[in-house]
Amino acid sequence: MKRFALGYEYIARIIMMLVVVNIAAIVHAVMGLVLGGLFPSIAAAHATYRAWIIDVHDRSWTIRRTWTVFHRAWKAEFAAANAFGWIQCIIWALLVWEYWFVQSNDLGTPGVVVSGILLVVNIVYALFVFVSWAIRSNFTEGNWWIARTSLSMIVARPLCSLLILVLLLITAVAYYKWPGLLAAFGLSIPIFTTMMAVYSFGKIPGMDVHDIEPIEKDQRKRQADTRH
Repeated sequence: MKRFALGYEYIARIIMMLVVVNIAAIVHAVMGLVLGGLFPSIAAAHATYRAWIIDVHDRSWTIRRTWTVFHRAWKAEFAAANAFGWIQCIIWALLVWEYWFVQSNDLGTPGVVVSGILLVVNIVYALFVFVSWAIRSNFTEGNWWIARTSLSMIVARPLCSLLILVLLLITAVAYYKWPGLLAAFGLSIPIFTTMMAVYSFGKIPGMDVHDIEPIEKDQRKRQADTRH
C-alpha cells in the first residue's frame, strides 16, 4: 500500500510539472510578444525536462522549482532559440505550402506521386524538429552539428523514431477527442514524451536514462554502506 501511495504521488507530481511547464510556456511566450517568446519557451521546456531527467537525487519537483528552472532557461536561450526555431519554421512553412499546392491542384498521376513524397517528407521533418530540440537541449554545439546529429539519430535509431511518432499520434488523437487536455498541457506532453523516448532509446552519449539510473543506484549503495 505504501508503494502504491508513493507511486501515485510520483505520477501526480509529474502531471503537476507538465501543467506548470505549459503555463510557464504560455506566460513566457506572451512576455516575448509571442513571436519572440515562443521558441525560447520551447527551448526552456526541453531544458526543464532535461534537468528533471538527470536529477537522480530528487525528481519530486515543486511548482517553484519547475518555474525557476524554466524561467532561467528561457532567459538564457532567448536569442539562440529564436535563431534556431525560425530557421526551422521557415523551412517547414515551405514544405507545408508545397504539399498544399500539390493537393489543391489537379496535376494528374505525377501530382499523386509528388503529394505522397511530400507527405512523407513533412512527417520526417516533423520528427526531425522534435528530435533536434531534444538534442539541442543537451549539447552546446552549432546548429549544423545539431541538425546532422538529429538526422543520424532518426536513421540509426528506428525504434526511437517510431516510438516518438506513435506517442505524438496518440497525443494528437487525445487532444482532438478531449480538447481540455490541449488547454491543460499544450506542447508540454509532446516535448516530455520526446525527451523520455530519446533518453530511453536514443542511445546518445549523455542522453541515456540507462546510464543515469546506475549512478543513482551506486550513490544509494554508498550511502547504505556509510550508514552501516
